[in-house]
Amino acid sequence: MAETRETSLGVNEKQLRPMELNECGGGGGEVAEGGGKAALPERGTWGSKLDFILSVVGLAIGLGNVWRFPYLCYRNGGGAFLIPYFLTLILAGIPMFFMELALGQMLTIGGLGVFKIAPIFKGIGYAAAVMSCWMNIYYIVILAWAIFYLFMSIRADLPWRTCTNYWNTHTCVSAYERGNLTCWESQFNSTAFDRVCSVNENNVSVRELTDPVKEFWERRALQITEGVEHVGGLRWELVGTLLLVWVMCYFCIWKGVRWTGKVVYFTALFPYFLLTVLLIRGVTLPGAAEGIRFYILPDMSRLGDSDVWIDAVTQIFFSYGLGLGTLVALGSYNKFNNNVYKDALIVCSINSSTSVFSGFVIFSVVGFMAHEQQKPVAEVAASGPGLAFLAYPSAVLQLPGSPLWACLFFLMLLFIGLDSQFCTMEGFITAMVDEWPHLLRRRKEIFIAIVCFLSYLIGLSCVSQGGMYVFQILDSYAVSGFCLLFLIFFECIAISWAYGVNRFYDGIKDMIGYYPFMWWKFCWTIATPLICFGVFIFNLVQWKPIKYLDYEYPWWSHFLGWVTALSSMLCIPGYMIYLWMKTPGDFQTKMKLLVRIEDDVATLRGKMTAEAAEITAL
Repeated sequence: MAETRETSLGVNEKQLRPMELNECGGGGGEVAEGGGKAALPERGTWGSKLDFILSVVGLAIGLGNVWRFPYLCYRNGGGAFLIPYFLTLILAGIPMFFMELALGQMLTIGGLGVFKIAPIFKGIGYAAAVMSCWMNIYYIVILAWAIFYLFMSIRADLPWRTCTNYWNTHTCVSAYERGNLTCWESQFNSTAFDRVCSVNENNVSVRELTDPVKEFWERRALQITEGVEHVGGLRWELVGTLLLVWVMCYFCIWKGVRWTGKVVYFTALFPYFLLTVLLIRGVTLPGAAEGIRFYILPDMSRLGDSDVWIDAVTQIFFSYGLGLGTLVALGSYNKFNNNVYKDALIVCSINSSTSVFSGFVIFSVVGFMAHEQQKPVAEVAASGPGLAFLAYPSAVLQLPGSPLWACLFFLMLLFIGLDSQFCTMEGFITAMVDEWPHLLRRRKEIFIAIVCFLSYLIGLSCVSQGGMYVFQILDSYAVSGFCLLFLIFFECIAISWAYGVNRFYDGIKDMIGYYPFMWWKFCWTIATPLICFGVFIFNLVQWKPIKYLDYEYPWWSHFLGWVTALSSMLCIPGYMIYLWMKTPGDFQTKMKLLVRIEDDVATLRGKMTAEAAEITAL
């Protein structure tokens, strides 16, 4: 007899045993015990609107807000980055977020299946699966760093407070000691003077002084080498923390993270509480105003730099989880008449507000660091993707009971990162299992274990002493930049032009009871594709090899980076060519079958339900 239960994310599911539904993926049909054909169980729906909102917020609000956004903003001149960021948000980010949620809710199926609306574009689904795989490898390394900091914070005092540790250099001076240094003006060259200080009986230029927070990150956590060609040994502590996170991911996806349903309110709200406390403390520090001024006042000359635009566009797509099929899967568990339009606007507002809010927290502390180091804001804490591992640890040093606050912060970082990691991981697993159900569905646990193990082995390259350079390559090639723009462009074209924006609008009206504002048609058909295409070409014309701080990568590392990028990008034209050559008929017949199919939403939903029932019955 069928029973009703609530899954880990609050999805009410009527099921026949032994069905199981993972947190961010869909449960597929299984053979009933005792043989014979099993009826397809009813597909799950969210228990309440708040369950869905918090779940999508948990996916969309992650490390992209508290780590990647401030880092990109800092790298691209502060306020100059905000101009293309908000333009992209309005013209591409919110429209694509709404489109993916609505598409999943409309067709009640995951990322690969939705391209039945335009079969020749199914390569987009495969590209999204490949990119999800790369993102799982790269994204989880940040969580390994967070756990390392969490473990290092469980002590009487934080190890990055002083310069008396074995990893510190003679140029290290803590913020509390800088006021006691003996400094003087010294001739730097024939025309300029510099300020020199006496540090540990050595004369050191003020610009060469370092602080214990930065040295702990570079010399203790990373033990970074001189370049990618010097891989160095594995950082065994990070090897262990990376393994710990992968084990957590495996068991959460394997059994379903039922405990996350009990703490979802905490994981969604606690980051705001902690960020508010850090902001209050940050704005009261000397120099905070300079940091905030750098954050909100744009340097208009930076807008001519293609890096600023491509980083802004890809940050929107990255932080919103677009193009990976995960939003489609989450939207597919909504009831057909749910007002997905309103939901999308709510979540997008929360997401971008969180990014801007965390930016104020970061830059108030960066301003303090610049004040203490007597450097311009643009030159302080220049440690690439590790900015959050410099600014936030500096902030907690200013709080009473700083080890406790450090533990809470890195625990928060772990929570918000795991939400996104689970969903992205499940998006990849679900895409593969749905594509080859006969091969993988019964062996899903083994398949997940193999994927996690292989991802862990590849991820070890990011936790070696030269791992930060590998991490930067994946960040700049495999999961961002060209490949993300390429994928989103074709996804938008497939739905708005191939399937038809008017038919898509009719499907939305069937769901929510009215047509949305015409603005979304303009974005889906013109603005979003033009932004993706334009920034893509802009970056090609002004392309420059990536650098990590002042380090220039060798040619072969760029080649490997392009291989990772093309591994997803080539899925789209490759599948188009394959399907076109495979399909019989003349040009007009192929266009009707593969590009501009004549089925409406109701017919497609019926066909997909029938196909799912056939798979279940096998």
